[in-house]
Amino acid sequence: MTDLAVRPAAARGTTATSRPRRIDRSAYLFIAPVGIGLGVLYIIPAVTTFVLSFTEWGPFGGNTFNGVSNYVGIFQLETFWTAMGNTLLYALIGLLTLPIAILCAVLLNRKGLRGVAIYRALYFIPFVTLPVASGMVWKWLYNGDFGLINQFLGIFGIPGTYWVSNPATALVAIGIVQVWSQVGYYLIIFIAGVKDIPAEYNEAAELDGATGFRRFWHVTLPLLSPSIFFCSIVNVIATLQIFDLIYVMSQSGVSANPAFNATQSILSLFYQKAFAEGDKGSATALAFLLMLVIGALTYVQFRLQRRWVNYV
Repeated sequence: MTDLAVRPAAARGTTATSRPRRIDRSAYLFIAPVGIGLGVLYIIPAVTTFVLSFTEWGPFGGNTFNGVSNYVGIFQLETFWTAMGNTLLYALIGLLTLPIAILCAVLLNRKGLRGVAIYRALYFIPFVTLPVASGMVWKWLYNGDFGLINQFLGIFGIPGTYWVSNPATALVAIGIVQVWSQVGYYLIIFIAGVKDIPAEYNEAAELDGATGFRRFWHVTLPLLSPSIFFCSIVNVIATLQIFDLIYVMSQSGVSANPAFNATQSILSLFYQKAFAEGDKGSATALAFLLMLVIGALTYVQFRLQRRWVNYV
């Protein structure tokens, strides 16, 4: 009787210990496609870029190890510091996308507003439009001779300028297009976030005498903070990698443009080094430095989010 009583328990114990192992293996199988994709498309290229940044590429292929010479040469370039400053300015201008998208999301979420779906589509169209096409259209609008913006300003007697050829206005002009093209994406996220806020909170605040602005500031924004945090991370990463709008609108491949240096970003400098000058070693060093900047800013954002993000 003792053996019969013990054997089922032992058998059950073996089954209980083997079941978690099967669950763990199945979990690895589920995450394997994502893990393989991350490894092939992100981790391996990042490691390869880091290794190649310590090499010098020959004109007919082949590379030789040259230590930190590429990094030393980059830090000695004045254009690098200009491009780095411009890239950070693009990131700051890009952050204006978030308050604009939040304001539009709150307005589109008002009760009784008709045609909300049409407004959402109109806001989202610029995001799905190719950046090259958007850049070409805005370049015509910014044209100093026959652009619609200068013609509109001329109605009020305001003199226009060559917006994307003037070093004083080119960077801001491109940044505005970046904001315009990205609002629709964040608008969709914020609309979902606003709809997810329980109506009881706003009703309670209204009963306490809170005005519309106070309800927005003390109820909507705190409860929307997780979405704002996510969008800020995505926005900073995207704007730090701006290239196509710069290349199309300011003709970054043509140094004759007076605004050539005033609009250059790290990625446009990378393009110049890699494909115009053939200095692929310095180009890979630039790419790795940009990755470090993105990682550092993302880390800072994650550290600061503990102070202002409210997870209900």
